[in-house]
Formats: sequence, C-alpha cells, structure tokens
Amino acid sequence: MKGLRTRWFNCLHLVLAVACAELPADEEVTRGVVVVETAVPQEGTPVVLQDLFLRATEEVVTEVVEVTPEAVPGTPAPPELESKELIVCQAAEPDSLFLYSSYMLDKENLHHAIYENLVTQLNYGYQAQGIEKLPSLADGDAVLQTVTVQAGDTVLSADGEVVTLVEGVDVLNAAGERVIFDGTPLQMGQLVVDFTLKPMVWSDGMPVSAADSVFSFEVNRALASPTVDTYRTERTASYEATGDLSLRWTGLPGWLDRTYFLNVWTPLPEHQLGEVDVNLLPELPEAARRPLSSGPFVVTEWLPGDMIQLSANPYYYKAAEGLPKLNYLTFQYYPDVDGIIGPLLSGPCHMIAQSALDPGQLPFLTEANAAGLLQTHIQSGVIFEHLTFGVDSSGDYGDGNGRPDWFQDVRVRQALALCTDRQSLMEQTMYGQSEVWNSYASPDHWLRPADTAVWPYDVAAANALLDEVGYLDSDGDGIREDPATGKPFAIELMTTLGGELRQAMTAVIAENWFDCGIAVDRVDLPADQFFADDGPLFGRQFDVALFAWLSSTEPPCQNWMSTEIGNLNATGWSNEAFDAACQQAQRAFWGSPEYVAAHQAAWRIFAEELPSLPLFPRIKLAVARPEVLNFAPDTTQNSELWNLFEIDLVGQ
Repeated sequence: MKGLRTRWFNCLHLVLAVACAELPADEEVTRGVVVVETAVPQEGTPVVLQDLFLRATEEVVTEVVEVTPEAVPGTPAPPELESKELIVCQAAEPDSLFLYSSYMLDKENLHHAIYENLVTQLNYGYQAQGIEKLPSLADGDAVLQTVTVQAGDTVLSADGEVVTLVEGVDVLNAAGERVIFDGTPLQMGQLVVDFTLKPMVWSDGMPVSAADSVFSFEVNRALASPTVDTYRTERTASYEATGDLSLRWTGLPGWLDRTYFLNVWTPLPEHQLGEVDVNLLPELPEAARRPLSSGPFVVTEWLPGDMIQLSANPYYYKAAEGLPKLNYLTFQYYPDVDGIIGPLLSGPCHMIAQSALDPGQLPFLTEANAAGLLQTHIQSGVIFEHLTFGVDSSGDYGDGNGRPDWFQDVRVRQALALCTDRQSLMEQTMYGQSEVWNSYASPDHWLRPADTAVWPYDVAAANALLDEVGYLDSDGDGIREDPATGKPFAIELMTTLGGELRQAMTAVIAENWFDCGIAVDRVDLPADQFFADDGPLFGRQFDVALFAWLSSTEPPCQNWMSTEIGNLNATGWSNEAFDAACQQAQRAFWGSPEYVAAHQAAWRIFAEELPSLPLFPRIKLAVARPEVLNFAPDTTQNSELWNLFEIDLVGQ
C-alpha cells in the first residue's frame, strides 16, 4: 500500500508544485531567460503598481523551430481573419508537448491549444466536448453485462488490483458479493461503453479517426516510463474502433468504474507516428516539439527559453463557427513571479497564468482591477489546507508515551474546531478570497448535504466542551491538564519547513488554541522527512499536522477510510459507518442516487467526527487585461485555458 501512496503523493506534489511553494515538486523545471521590451507605466497607473514593471535587457541565444502545416491537396482552407494575437505569460517552459509525458500545469495549458478536449471537468461535474455525448447506463451507450470468468483470466480483485484469476483470489461476483475463487467458473460484472468522436481534422488536413484514439491508447499502454499514468489502460480488457468515429471500451471483469464515461483516449495521429518505436515518441520532434493538432491551434515556432508561438489551425472542425477567435497565440515564460505584473500592465502580456502568480500579489491586483487596468479571476481551488489529528497513533505513541490520548474523544476534536478562527485565518493568508470548508470538499459542491455539521469560531463553546471532557486548568497557569496523568495539554503542531504561509498559519492557530488552555509547540520539518513513508506523519507519530490535501470533482472520502490506515489515513481514525458509506460511494456509478446518498452519508459523518479539521482551499488566481474576452477559469478544470478556442481580444 505504501507504493500506492507514493504514486498518489507524487501526483499530488506535481499538482502542488505551483500552488504550494513550500512543497517541493518531484521534478525541477529549468527556466530560461526571457527577453521583453522595457516596460513603461501607462498614464494613470496607481503609484503602488508602478514599481512592479519588469525591465529586462538580457540577451539569449535561441533555436527556432518553424512548423508549416501541410494541407492535403484539394482541401480548402478557411479565409484569413482579422489578425489577433494573444500573449499568455506563464512561469515555465514545457519540457515537451508529447501527450504522455510528465505532468506540468504549464504544459497542460498548451495541450488545450493543440488537442481538442474530449471531456471537460467544470463546476464539480463532467461535460462532453470532443465527443458527441457522455455515455450513460440510462441511455444504453454504456452497459453493465454479466460475464463468466475462469482460471487464467485477467480480472480486478475485490481489493482493486489487476490479477490473474487463480484459486484463493478474492473477487466481487456479479451480485457484488465478495467471494473467494475456488477454481469453479463464476460470473462477474463487466462494463462496455460506446463513444462517438466529433468529426475533427488534423492540422495537416487528414481526418481524425477512431483508429487514432485506439493508437493513442496503445501508446499510453506500451510506454515504459514512471511518469506515464497507465491506471486505466491496465484495467481495460479491450479498446477498439467500431466505425470511423465510434469506439468501444470494455473494462476488465470486476472493474465497475464509477466514471466509465472518461475511458476515451485523446487521439494521436497514427498516419504520422504509427511506424515509430513507441519508446522513441517522447523525444521525437514530430510528437514532442511540433505535434499535429486536432485542437484550435498548431505550433508554428518554438524559441527555447523564450516562447512558443501557435497559429489558428486552418482545419479546426469548429472553423465554420468562427472558432478559434484568435489568429495567433504565444506563450512566454516569466520565472520571476515578482516582476511579472509590469509586462501585463504595459505589454507584452495579455494574460498571466496561475503558475506565474502568487496570492501575495492580490493587494496589487485588486487595486489594478478596481482601477480598470486588469481583470482578476479568483476561484477557490481544490487543494485545501487542513489540520490532521493523531487520533489513533502508531504503537504506543499517544498512549501515555509522549502524550495522553488527547484526540480519541470526538469532543476534543470538536472543541479545537470551535477554538480555531478559520475565517480570520483565511482572510489573513488568502486575503479573504477563499472559503472555510467544513468537510473535505467545497460547500459549493453539488453533493454537500444541507444538514452538514458546522463549527463556527466560538471560544466559550470550545472551553465548555473541554471542561465537559475533564481537561481543566487545576493549577491556574492557563494550561489545562489531563485528568488521568496530570500532564499539561501541550501538543506539537507539525508542518513543513520553509513556507511563509505555513509559518503564518501555525502562529495564528497557536494563539487561538492558547485561548482554550492548550499550549502549542510548533515543529517544522523538511518536506521529504514530513511525508516519508516512515516519517512522523504517515508513521502516525505526531500530535497535530498541518498540510495540504487534494479534493476534486469527487469528494476524497477514501483518504479517511480505515483500510487506508498505514497509507493515506494518517489519523488512524476508524468509523464503520463512514467506511461503509465511502465504500458504497466508491462502487456506485457517478451521479446515481446510490452515489449521492453514499457520499452525503460519509460527508455528514466526517463533518461531525472531525478526524481532520479542514481549513480552506488555496485560491486559483489568473489575471488578464481588459481587452481579453471569454476568459473563464473554473474551480475544478485544472488549467484556466480550457476554452482557448473561444477566447477573444478586442481593440486589435
């Protein structure tokens, strides 16, 4: 299970590489020098903003990679439009544009330009874009069938692992019952899902086909690289083209994937790349530097260390709708986030991606927004800060060794929630632009039950609860004592070293908890020690830990299941009703009545029991100049450039 956590946490680190400066990414991105014009403040710019203008005169030597789409003879190209160029400034240059390589947010921005989104993930839901519709069991384009399996077949075990069926393996039969395979053929559930691609065209004029999606699947499955996610390919029994644009995905028996409608692969051009050794593709210029495009734009020029320029794909399938609205799109790199506002206010940037912004710039951006110089887009994200309690520690830690078992009693956890001024903490660190969470997902999530327990800041109520438990200040020194041992209620609040945000947060929390008679010793550890498999967090040798966790479109109840103790569940908390609800949510199909009821039941239990205390999510911040239209960042769509095809500019 540690391997699963390592893979999951590596993914989290990659997501946090931008949003959590104090949590180191697994990969170091080399950032080059960028040449820009000398910035001159516009007339009327507020004084507080004028010192942010960037002046850079360093010279760089670049290599130019030019790409000209080759049209199929006889294929008409759309007429030239009014010239419009959008310049997006972001923190880093992608290492590659290959579809299956290491994850990087600044790379994903470009992927939205090159590859049509098949499915979007907006507002805690899923929407079809490059496919005709999301398949569904209700509509019949997804079917749950019963198949007979026997020894030697590849199936999914009851524990979610891909296995060869042999005697002694636990599986879920077609009735959903856990059974031990004894060599007798048995029946299991299997999903079959049909997809239909929209009639897209590659930037060389060749039609995008279902065979291109199958080729992409085969590339994904075959690549021998630790940076490539093969979770879905490993659980696929078959993926085949059933027509020019139609596809059929069949899952392994036993994998009743609750988001089965996502099992469609972004096409890659088989006619261009099909004869190349798959393991050479990540470095092949035609795949990594100048890929053919099925999306709104195609790469035309790459100046390493400086910029990537794209032009409108002349064969974009939505061209008849006047899309994309831009003729040219340029990505420039500004690793110096402190100096990036200048190029936005006076040029050349029209937009700054979230990777190049920091919440500390919000006061400046807010004033610029009020002055009409900028449009600032702020959303609560899905990376949320939280306090995890050492409810049931490993070994004898917390059982009289190191400290009393402070957090076994739910009333103590509830008291600390009441004693934490989370709203003030959010306002101080996120400038009031985030929101307090009372569970592991946003209060704006469509799954949130209306009767969720809420713990407002109430010191009197917190002290009353602690009195009720029996933790009293018997010697009058301001700190409560454990009634059984007489030890002061003094805990270690542990977090990662090196981040200003975390230092500010622990200072405020320590002050809050002192008001409830709890002494706090703040402990900062390097991230590699903090998150190590045998470290204090996942080794469950801590009192209270402050770190970021990842929510998503689906609330992550599994992080607190008792089966994850020793893995993702660092608290050691165990609750049978919660386990049953979360397990049901994990097995139910997304959006079904069973899915909703199970998630809401787990949500209620967590919010009442508080094995961890959610604080607030980090904000997603992106900024554009006023002339940028249709810029629509979203909370759950990771990249804010998901709709590049409809972003427009006025005044050019």
